[in-house]
Amino acid sequence: MTEPHPSAVEHLPFFITAPGGTDVLMIIAVVTLVGAVLLAGVFFLTVHSLPERLAHKGQKLQFEIVAVLCLLALFTHSHVLWVGALLLAFVDLPDFLSPLNRIARASEKLADLPPPPDPPAAIESHATASHSQVGG
Repeated sequence: MTEPHPSAVEHLPFFITAPGGTDVLMIIAVVTLVGAVLLAGVFFLTVHSLPERLAHKGQKLQFEIVAVLCLLALFTHSHVLWVGALLLAFVDLPDFLSPLNRIARASEKLADLPPPPDPPAAIESHATASHSQVGG
């Protein structure tokens, strides 16, 4: 190790590094800074995905709306969208489709109309019809 300059004080603080030596304090500061940035990013993304995790237990449509609002809030930095997604995740949306389907089935029964085919059967018949048109 080299001798300190003659005009330097006798007692130097610990963070003063001798010429050619390793600056331990700078290495500690760099590691601390990188760790803090990574932890802040993980914390931000965890908090940002909170509405999606809350809405995951709900209905599929509600989950998709919350997910889109969260993505828009992430890319546009609009916090209103994130707050809206969080509020929507906490609210249970009522099921409007089941009563409307029951009303439609009852109306068809009163009008003596045949019931509509099941959705999977309609998709299968449409797929086979379009496949037979392509082949022939």
